Amino acid sequence: LSGLRRQAAVAISQELSKLACRSTGPSTWINQVRRRSSLLSSRLEEKPFSEMEMSYIKQGEEALQKSLSILGDQDGWKTETVANNGDKVLSKVLPDVGKVFRLEVVVDQPLDAVYGELVDNMEQMGDWNPNVKEVKILQKIGKDTVITHEKAAATPGNVVGPRDFVSVRCAKRRGSTCVLAGMSTKYGAMPEQEGFIRAENGPTCMILRPLPGRPSQTKLTWLLSIDLKGWLPKTIINQVLSQTQVDFANHLRERLAR
Repeated sequence: LSGLRRQAAVAISQELSKLACRSTGPSTWINQVRRRSSLLSSRLEEKPFSEMEMSYIKQGEEALQKSLSILGDQDGWKTETVANNGDKVLSKVLPDVGKVFRLEVVVDQPLDAVYGELVDNMEQMGDWNPNVKEVKILQKIGKDTVITHEKAAATPGNVVGPRDFVSVRCAKRRGSTCVLAGMSTKYGAMPEQEGFIRAENGPTCMILRPLPGRPSQTKLTWLLSIDLKGWLPKTIINQVLSQTQVDFANHLRERLAR
């Protein structure tokens, strides 16, 4: 029996040598084994999302799709503000959402710089935008989705007192277009805070694109939809929100210029 095993081993060795010599590189079956092993390893390393995490991912996708649908409908927009530098705020009223605002600006910075500031450095927004007191990432889910807590600063004269938001946000980048979308959500670890009114936002999004023919400049479109809660006249809300968008663009420019 031992002799037969030795003969079998020699025969197998010879066949493997023949297979390996048929090409200059590793034989086909070796490559297949390596690919399957690599695929299996990657699958074992993947961490499956929980049911709650999947619900947040779906909320982010829903906010993105609703926002793009709103922005894609060009009818019914009315001009709210046009700044001297060309920055423009438009608005329209939607039956199932309420009044939404649309900011359109051009920033003299390449898309990567703008994207990095708004996504990668999200938690630093309170350092350069006086309308934001703090942005904190509560949880990251996969590569595209985060849960955030944002504290908005009170307006001058405390016309609109301090508000805070808990939101799910997703960032999608496809080629030269970036979409940053979000909406309010519930997060058990962040209950309502003392001294703040828990407001709601969304669907909301920012779309970033290089200006055609001018890759060093970025076209930014911001869809804003917010329910500030509390007893506030609509005229004040409309004025505050449109001015907030104009101020944001100016503060972003100043930040990027540094």
